[in-house]
Amino acid sequence: MLTVGDQFPSFSLKAVPAGQDGLKGDFQTISNKDDSGKWKLFFFWPMDFTFVCPTEIAAFSDLAKEFADRNTAVYGLSIDSEFVHLNWRLHNEQLKNLQIPMLADNKRELSSALGILHYEAGVNLRATFIVDPKGVIRHVSVNDLTVGRNPDEFIRIIDALQDGGLCPCNWHKGEATL
Repeated sequence: MLTVGDQFPSFSLKAVPAGQDGLKGDFQTISNKDDSGKWKLFFFWPMDFTFVCPTEIAAFSDLAKEFADRNTAVYGLSIDSEFVHLNWRLHNEQLKNLQIPMLADNKRELSSALGILHYEAGVNLRATFIVDPKGVIRHVSVNDLTVGRNPDEFIRIIDALQDGGLCPCNWHKGEATL
């Protein structure tokens, strides 16, 4: 698995756009070259039409403005196609008003390059990568398939990385660093 200090791989994937445009079926292509100069958070879920995944996706979407205020673009990805993502958004109330795009890694190219495919299930682990504006991975975390993430913690981590100081346990933006 790629880790802190590694360059995030190049990619170009179809996506269901954020907002109401995402419900129209007008897909877009998103690549590593998009959102140049921004921090990026990539969160992967195992597959669509599951139970834990929509709770995470909606929670990341709910914090889209908080991430944007930190010059951070958020991308959600699974191994499903853009057509499956669209169908899920159309049929799941939690996903209808997403403020983040859903990227389709159905060929498993990015997931394979990152090394986050579950060895038995063949789906993504619940992996999260924070990437700096130069494309360098600055944070990686991986949860078991059954355990959802806390998006607020990633806000805290981005704040700490952007602060640049020595940030103690439970540090929050505006507090003293070591």
